[in-house]
Amino acid sequence: MEIWINPACTKCRVAKSELDAAGIEYTERRYLDDVPTTAELSAVLDRMGLEPWDIARPKETREAGIDLPKDAAHRDDWLAAMVADPRTIQRPIITLDDGTTVIARDEETLGDVVRRAGS
Repeated sequence: MEIWINPACTKCRVAKSELDAAGIEYTERRYLDDVPTTAELSAVLDRMGLEPWDIARPKETREAGIDLPKDAAHRDDWLAAMVADPRTIQRPIITLDDGTTVIARDEETLGDVVRRAGS
């Protein structure tokens, strides 16, 4: 399992705490320091069935000056912009060993991750 985190993020700290409490092993990726490639971000999005703008953090996206149309023609532009400023990527993103990938910001999603990984 891999979790993309920003250590300053409360939701990321909660997710790590829950995984640790459940004794679940994971690889931590501090995605602000170890920035995903456009191919990695695209693969994560594909596994979630989402588009880049679906996981863009609104405030950070505005601050980064990303003002692109939300359509297939601009998907690669979104990916490039988000990789150029990874603060814009929602977190924490967890990929389970079976490839299932989620944004674990809410208690229900995080609980599901813990149940599935602990099985």
